[in-house]
Amino acid sequence: MSVLHFPTRSFGCTSRKDIGAGGGALQHTTAKIAPDAFEPAVTFMSALTISSKNYSSWSLRGWLLCKMAGLAFEEERVPVDDPDAKAELLLLSPSFLVPRLVHEGVTVWDTLAIAAYLNEVFPQAQLLPADRAARAHCLSISGEMHSGFANMRSALPMNMKAHFPGFKVWAGAQADIERILAIWRGCFAAHGGPYLMGANITLADAMYAPVCSRFATYDVALDAACAAYRDRMMAHPLMQEWIAGAKAEPEELEELDVEF
Repeated sequence: MSVLHFPTRSFGCTSRKDIGAGGGALQHTTAKIAPDAFEPAVTFMSALTISSKNYSSWSLRGWLLCKMAGLAFEEERVPVDDPDAKAELLLLSPSFLVPRLVHEGVTVWDTLAIAAYLNEVFPQAQLLPADRAARAHCLSISGEMHSGFANMRSALPMNMKAHFPGFKVWAGAQADIERILAIWRGCFAAHGGPYLMGANITLADAMYAPVCSRFATYDVALDAACAAYRDRMMAHPLMQEWIAGAKAEPEELEELDVEF
């Protein structure tokens, strides 16, 4: 969507107005030029397509990245009962619907692609660390989250409204959880916290934010450092904003609301 602003331009000119026969006075007048004499200024609205705030982990990642970048955007929702969206939420199809960003006439989809685009357009947000080694680390663990941990995803689907104390995690998912916790501990050791890449929240935190919500929902046992990180992320103002939106959603997906 674009909004066209047509500027009105004024140019000063001087005309002579006769006063009697003996002479004249110079009078300044303003001539207004018609708007269509100039090219219009174009302002594009930014829009982010997402699905359910309660269930869609990829929507959360894309939304966090846009907010972290400082981008003003409109949310466009794909209903949870949309067949493609439902299949995606149930892990029956690849994540191709959400998130999708439209910014200044450019359309970009896939979370890592959105992150790369936002980092280029809004470098001051530091979605990626400035240090080359830290940036490589950030991209590596983000890529691992992007392409891996299928057992954890299927065993612990994101559900912001639910809480299952004492939930029993099956062995395949537990191996994924242990790898994630090892990644977190490695980040704390390398960068000092409180976020994965150090003092600033980055792409890595956006990628693992839905995992923090899963660990809270399913009461996953964590060591002190990882539990503190989970709690810090869940208390972050952006996460709180998202959680409030999730709790306000009326729709439910019964397949993901089973009492385990």
